[in-house]
Amino acid sequence: MSTSRPNILWTVSEDCPPRFGCYGDPLATTPHLDALAERGTLFTHAYSPAPVCAPSRFALLTGVAAESHGPALHQRATPPLPEGMATYPELLRGLGYYCTNNAKTDYNSDVDPQALWDDSSRTAHWRNRPDGAPFLAVFNYDPTHESAVFRREEFTVDPAAVRLPAYLPDTPEIRGDLAHYYRHIAGMDAFLGRLLAELAEDGELDNTVVIHTSDHGGVNPRSKRWCYDEGLHVPLIVAAPERHAHRFPAPGTRVDAAVSTLRIPPTLVELAGGAVPAHHQGESLARTSFDTDGALAFSMRGRMDERPDLIRTVRDARYRYIRNYHPHRPYGTHQAFGWLAAGYRSWETEHLAGRLDGVQDAFWHEKPGVELYDCAADPDQIHNLAGDPAYAAVEKRLDDALRAHLLAVHDNGFLPEGSPAEGYHASRAADAYPLARILDLADAVGLRDPARIPDFRTALTDPDPTVRHWGAVGLLALGTGTLTAEAVAALRTAARYDPDPQVRIPCAEALVKHTGDPAGAALLAALADPAHPATVRLAALNALTALGPQAAAPHRDVVAGTAAEPHEYLGNAARYLLLRIDGSYTPQSLVFDIEAMIARATAAGHPLAT
Repeated sequence: MSTSRPNILWTVSEDCPPRFGCYGDPLATTPHLDALAERGTLFTHAYSPAPVCAPSRFALLTGVAAESHGPALHQRATPPLPEGMATYPELLRGLGYYCTNNAKTDYNSDVDPQALWDDSSRTAHWRNRPDGAPFLAVFNYDPTHESAVFRREEFTVDPAAVRLPAYLPDTPEIRGDLAHYYRHIAGMDAFLGRLLAELAEDGELDNTVVIHTSDHGGVNPRSKRWCYDEGLHVPLIVAAPERHAHRFPAPGTRVDAAVSTLRIPPTLVELAGGAVPAHHQGESLARTSFDTDGALAFSMRGRMDERPDLIRTVRDARYRYIRNYHPHRPYGTHQAFGWLAAGYRSWETEHLAGRLDGVQDAFWHEKPGVELYDCAADPDQIHNLAGDPAYAAVEKRLDDALRAHLLAVHDNGFLPEGSPAEGYHASRAADAYPLARILDLADAVGLRDPARIPDFRTALTDPDPTVRHWGAVGLLALGTGTLTAEAVAALRTAARYDPDPQVRIPCAEALVKHTGDPAGAALLAALADPAHPATVRLAALNALTALGPQAAAPHRDVVAGTAAEPHEYLGNAARYLLLRIDGSYTPQSLVFDIEAMIARATAAGHPLAT
């Protein structure tokens, strides 16, 4: 047993918010996690880089935010890792560690897990290492995944006892989803207990740093996939044995500073005695004090399965600031996998029946461009303080910090998916991606101010296609009846002649929205044709869906043909739109068997690869 460098056990509970006893949840049964927190450091404000698995796991693997390397920020993308960017298991193996992963990967890149790890399998375990080698052992606990609530088992917590957030209606299905999840949290705690017992059996407990976290939050409606605390807040506990305890705060410390789990990879490297790579975008957590007032955690949302969106957020110890760059899209866009949960179907049923109050119904409507929440006073994040003079200084401070961050990480999310400028190195090439100019336009989109029409119209003739794209989005997002004749003419010209389909799509949608011109819907249908890349087709289908069934109805044959394809995301988007066109959609319409969905996606290959 080596004593100079610690072993590391890292457990990751999938999709798991911190509903633990040590985080103050009285319904949780988590004795092993609670004991771990007592002998370690508990981070009260830890947040994931993204509210869904694949982008957040890219960040955890590389130490680089997924939005730095498009299209890794979008769910289920397969870019190659940037040249020269070593992952943390490769770095630790280079330092002599035996590195195992049991067994989830989902790294949102084309990496071969078997090349990264000494063992990445269901049987991976530190016990298989060569004698004397220090180890890093990662264990992912699958049963806490969102799919845990798709099927019911016996409740271990009374549904009547759970606390409902103010934004959710009180229905048996929603209460059931919340209550049922506690069974799986208890199972995860028992799993951790078994691993800790194995460490003790092997005589390694006194030389092993134990880290527990989740890839992101979840799993009730408006959590996973959304940039509120419910989707981003994760447990984070780090417990070091006595011989390594000097590297962390005193045992039992609760750190209130906002931290990102992007800081875990440099922590692993530092604990193993290595130099933290220059590409890592976070600082190690192996320190004895944290700046509660100044610390920030940044997160983002890109495309989630078949539904594109663009949201960026920053959290300090008290406030969450959010920018919605697609304010013309509602929060509650149907997403096939999420709707397998009874809670989402129940919420939409209540919406369609008109039984929701204003707070509960907001999810089904367009978004504000900017959101600001005092999370101490408003833990459900329902009272938007953006624009309130009393909070102007807070809003400006966080807005400035967010913009600086987007520029620092060279956020690729403002590029349409599939752009040749996507990628860590490609987007940084000279003149490839004028991000500062693009941000000026994208920030103006959220204002939805007709005074900016000249700026958006001018952008439509810019040499850069991404600038033209955001000029089109700016005109699209404006309220109906606000466009000038000159702006409409510019949209018609760009929709017809622009060489980039990701410019033509928002132009075509804007023409239908603002003028009712059916030619715009015809162009969208043409761009949804199989002759085009999947990224273009999906964008066109989402634009048709946003325009509504009446605009899409003349193109039913195109939608029906796409609905019959095996491509998971195109098929799901088209099947939903087809039901809307036919007037037969209900929240129950697209509930399908999970195993059948997986088989369909496997048969089709990677969702956006064709």
